[in-house]
Amino acid sequence: MKNLSVLSGTLFFFACGVILSQVMSGMLFFFTCGVILSQVISCKGKEKVEVVVPNGIQQVWADAEIGVLIHLDMPVFRPEYDFRQWGTHPDAEIFNPAELNTDQWMETAQKLGATYAVLVAKHCSGFSLWPTEAHDYSVKNSPWKDGKGDIVGDFVASCRKYNIKPGIYASTSANGYFHVDNPGVVQPGAPITQDAYNRIVIRQLTELWSNYGELFEIWFDGGVLATEKGGADVLSLVKKLQPDAIAFQGPYGHPSLIRWVGNEQGVAPYPCWSTADSTTNADGTIVISGLNGDPFASYWCPGESDFTLRWNRSFQGGWFWKAGQDSMMFTIDELMTKYATSVGRNTNMLLGIVIDDRGLVPDADVRQIELLGDAIRAHYGTPFRQTEGTGTEYVIRLEQPTSIDRIVMQEDIAYGERVLEYRVSGKTDGEWVELSFGTNIGHKHIDRFPPRTVTEIKLQITGAKTEPRIKNFAIYETMEK
Repeated sequence: MKNLSVLSGTLFFFACGVILSQVMSGMLFFFTCGVILSQVISCKGKEKVEVVVPNGIQQVWADAEIGVLIHLDMPVFRPEYDFRQWGTHPDAEIFNPAELNTDQWMETAQKLGATYAVLVAKHCSGFSLWPTEAHDYSVKNSPWKDGKGDIVGDFVASCRKYNIKPGIYASTSANGYFHVDNPGVVQPGAPITQDAYNRIVIRQLTELWSNYGELFEIWFDGGVLATEKGGADVLSLVKKLQPDAIAFQGPYGHPSLIRWVGNEQGVAPYPCWSTADSTTNADGTIVISGLNGDPFASYWCPGESDFTLRWNRSFQGGWFWKAGQDSMMFTIDELMTKYATSVGRNTNMLLGIVIDDRGLVPDADVRQIELLGDAIRAHYGTPFRQTEGTGTEYVIRLEQPTSIDRIVMQEDIAYGERVLEYRVSGKTDGEWVELSFGTNIGHKHIDRFPPRTVTEIKLQITGAKTEPRIKNFAIYETMEK
């Protein structure tokens, strides 16, 4: 599914006790990546340092934590179709998910605990799930609802009904119907010119961003071809029509960008800082090395970890449904590990959900998604003990020896990512033993370790830009197998 990655950042290694800081003047700094404020903070008489902070929408997005990415396209009805075999796109007549029910999609998302959902409104075939006026290859020329239906409209209505924030996958990078390949370039022999395709892109994005209300997130799979390289002026349009939407791999200059973590397996790199530089000014046409971000970068551009419920070796990488593959899903233990390496590594988790040829989430997938949601709530819903505060040391004392095997740490990111290095210890038999250590905490970091029976547990911040603000340090009792 991922066409091209927009990746960047530099991996930082920190020697114990050595803190790199930047002395800045007492003013606010504005960067071209929207209106992002760099907060100048004085810490107990120490030198003033710059800490980049997220805007309000970015804070809401981080708190959302879990989303779903929903796929329905021509390969569901014709599995052998390859969009790069130009001119072989299936006729719109084969698209007929007669039992389609977007409420069932959102009920399934709720079972997971998802707070937002992104619909792939047009994937690589070019077939559009709304009655676009830009061309004829859409639901309006299919037998579904006699050509009078609008899946995007139904999806957004269901999102609002179930209190799930709506998003739209609005890729401009590939379109089999018009012979367009990554990164949004019309191929030789195509039925249209590049300029004509750019006009179609603008028309379709205008429809998607104008007709369905405010969107929480818009998805540019493969990035956006820059205007100086022949692409459409997407930046001006998104600033005009959806200025508050989070943009995955969106155009440089949008105020709320997020970045890909480099794989579709739910494994964010560690550390995975929310700040980055070159990630935000890439256009999706080149691969940039470095996945970790940069704790001293100027732009707030956090990661989103997308992965599938079904095995990556299943049909279309697990992103699309195919008959006979309902048993090809990751186990709950495997999916819980992906949760820990996505949400637990300072990124949001975006789970791919397939829609079958009926227009429904398959029964087997619904059951597995519900089990995953139950497991997340059981493991991380209610901590055994927790604390919060400011400063460099946090101690939780227990009334009696207790076996723990996981912790959750969260910074108050309204004040930026301040922690650069930390260490967690537990007191067992009167002695302090190390349980975990690391660098980035950010919005949320999960550490798992072999069960330890402790009477006290201590979080020490051993490196920071300025005074840490921990909004949650939580421990969890070992669960019986």
